[in-house]
Amino acid sequence: MRREIETLEEFDAQIRAEQSLAGCLAQSLDLRGRADVLARVPVHNAFFLGCRLKHRSALDLAARGAAVFPRLPQVPFDAYRPALYTAAELYQELQDGYNATPDARIYNWALRERSSLLDATLAQALHDHFVSDALLDLVPTPGMGVGIMGGHNVARGSADYTRAAHLGRGLAEAGLLVLTGGGPGAMEAANLGASLRGSDADLAQACHLLADVPTYSPDPSPWASRGLSVKERFDCTRLNVGVPTWFYGHEPPNVFGTVIAKYFDNAIREDILLRLCGAGLVYVPGRAGTTQEIFQALTRNYYALEGHQIRPMVLLGVDYWTTEVPAWPLLQALAAGRLMESSIHLVDSLDEVFAVLT
Repeated sequence: MRREIETLEEFDAQIRAEQSLAGCLAQSLDLRGRADVLARVPVHNAFFLGCRLKHRSALDLAARGAAVFPRLPQVPFDAYRPALYTAAELYQELQDGYNATPDARIYNWALRERSSLLDATLAQALHDHFVSDALLDLVPTPGMGVGIMGGHNVARGSADYTRAAHLGRGLAEAGLLVLTGGGPGAMEAANLGASLRGSDADLAQACHLLADVPTYSPDPSPWASRGLSVKERFDCTRLNVGVPTWFYGHEPPNVFGTVIAKYFDNAIREDILLRLCGAGLVYVPGRAGTTQEIFQALTRNYYALEGHQIRPMVLLGVDYWTTEVPAWPLLQALAAGRLMESSIHLVDSLDEVFAVLT
């Protein structure tokens, strides 16, 4: 297996242990201060992806059998990034307004570059590949992941927001890794509940403080600022994951995912999110996007050949999913007689969700 080197500490440890980089993959490292090391160790069949190298080093590495993939400085992100994002990274410079943040700058770039230009599409594809690689490293066993899907328009301070927060908290405390679509609304609430290690009273107070800025529209700046201040006040450190996309970049990422796997390609993002939720998926009220996610999971389950391939699906809200957005009758009809039939559930309480998934 090819050894991946993603930090300078790992680079130095590899040199001390093996005195060789042959067959290794170095990703997005600043190696300008390691030119002497690079010149003296074997590097055949090594890959250097987006590393900072002295020009002479790059030529020498290629001549000795390494593959050197150049950095792409013309894009506002690291196409070879070795790790997932954090809220602090995406919201740098928020004090100068949301448009000054890396998240906004990347989204604005993506709006301009949604074309067939090779450099833009290649950079986005490389970026999404390495985000997926980092996410799969984080969640090596899909059976520990549970997805919570729901509407981005759920306002802070609403009953639906509080319910989603308690849902995320309950599943996390049961030992599951909560993953959401990473956006605002029900997704933010679920990430908040999953991340907060304090008491129920702490969660209630956090929801109360957030309610002063109920939505990200028309300006995400106060919305994100309030989220960051709540995150600093409470112990929001329990591991959970947000998986948002710049495809829907008008919906800013919430700050409560301890790690954020943000994608350009929404189809890849939705596929890997479903793949990692082996413990099941919970759908709280939402509209078109949530309904799409229901039937994406249904399709995967419908064609499953073995039981271990099926993800339990729980729709929370009997009236909502049978009358307002009648996904449940169609779900029942398609599941009838299939291997997946016993894995779909329509419930009305959090206790019922926990009984199914934990």
